[in-house]
Amino acid sequence: MAHEAVIGLECHIQLRTRGKMFCGCPAEFGAPPDTNVCPVCLGLPGALPRANRAAVEAALRLGLALGCAIREESVFARKHYFYPDSPKNYQITQYDRPLCAGGSLPVGEAGGERRYDLERLHLEEDTGKSSHPVRAGDRAFSLVDFNRAGVPLLELVTQPVFREPAECAAFLAALRRLVRWLGVSDGDMEKGQLRCDANVSLRPAGAAALGVKTELKNLNSIRGVERGLAAEIARQRLLLEGGGVVGQATLSYDVEHDRLAVMRSKEDAHDYRYFPEPDLPVLRVVGAVLEAARAGLPELPWTRAARLVGRYGLSAHDASVLCEQRELADYYEACAAVADERLAANWVMTEVLRVLHERAGSIGEFAARVPAVRLGGLVARVAAKEIPGPLAKQVFGWMLDEEGGVDELLARHGVRAMGAATDLRPLVLEVLGEHAAAVAQVLAGSSRTLDFLVGQVMKKSRGQAAPQVVRELLETEFARRAAGESPPRAPRGGP
Repeated sequence: MAHEAVIGLECHIQLRTRGKMFCGCPAEFGAPPDTNVCPVCLGLPGALPRANRAAVEAALRLGLALGCAIREESVFARKHYFYPDSPKNYQITQYDRPLCAGGSLPVGEAGGERRYDLERLHLEEDTGKSSHPVRAGDRAFSLVDFNRAGVPLLELVTQPVFREPAECAAFLAALRRLVRWLGVSDGDMEKGQLRCDANVSLRPAGAAALGVKTELKNLNSIRGVERGLAAEIARQRLLLEGGGVVGQATLSYDVEHDRLAVMRSKEDAHDYRYFPEPDLPVLRVVGAVLEAARAGLPELPWTRAARLVGRYGLSAHDASVLCEQRELADYYEACAAVADERLAANWVMTEVLRVLHERAGSIGEFAARVPAVRLGGLVARVAAKEIPGPLAKQVFGWMLDEEGGVDELLARHGVRAMGAATDLRPLVLEVLGEHAAAVAQVLAGSSRTLDFLVGQVMKKSRGQAAPQVVRELLETEFARRAAGESPPRAPRGGP
């Protein structure tokens, strides 16, 4: 019997705030262990929590961007469970009355997106972090760092709308782009700023009822989510096809060894003994706060990608690449304001992204060295055929480390761009005079030989000529000769 997978995701987004969710401790990453703690986040007797307004505003921004319904009144709850890295032995979260409900996230290139429906988006606090050093081949002890305990999180829960692991990977990539675009999170999975739990079950293909689900816990890379789901789907399929029964359980996935392990039998909601948090009032969002959050939203990435397609004639793929980062899209549009839009897109996607990859820098750092108007000026000179592509890339390399405009850089390096027809015509006539046989072949219809002559002119110009201009000059000269006109004499040097 053929089976299909049904997958739902629970994504935990660490918010970019200075303080923790319910106290004033710093929420920074990388501080010495157990230094960013206080009686509130350690759960000491008598300590009282207070909700972080910046975290609530970040939740509103993301909820509005996703088209969620925002509750005017939402409630924090206690979720009870024992974890060694949870000092309170309960977590403050939201349960039956979350801040945001519904909504969807578009995934895919401009004009071809698919929307994946969401169930909810709610605020909560993170746990601490356990590490398990290995000694003599075993785990003799564990270490707990409570710095992360109490850091604000948003939990985004999807509907069970995924059927393939690759869909989940694409969804996570789109979510990471969005939280960075809005500035609510850095979304760095290696630092635990975006983590994912995945619920997966199998059912007979075409059936409406869901099968017994298992949960893959704390997947911390997009590759890990995709591979872990593939492994669990294969495990359940093998079990069902062999006549076995899937047990409800929570599993971990070791991405390095492609190995699943059962952590515990899966809990139900009632096992957590949820009840309203007695130390926090109802969270009320007044209209002015909601309107301010809505007014502060930037143009969303999928909307901007569609605009780049319509306004600049870019392909859906190119627009999606440029809208991977908000700062990159800003840089491109500033560059396109002074240069040919499509050529500017090619330069940003090839040369700029290459430099960012090689130097492991940010687009902000790059823009500080090479402002968009500076690159746009170079691209405009290329579009006007004043500077050949190879020489332009050389100038671009100088721009990375030197000050000055295009002409200043060329003069500093002793290079003269030969883009004007008046500069190149003497070289063209000189090459034609040296290659009479090739001239005859072109006049007989050999386009391949014309490429040879273009190369000869480029060689004489030492790569400083614009190939398009050279080709146009050659074609004009051959048209004149084909019409029976006498070729002009190449000018002689000297007075």
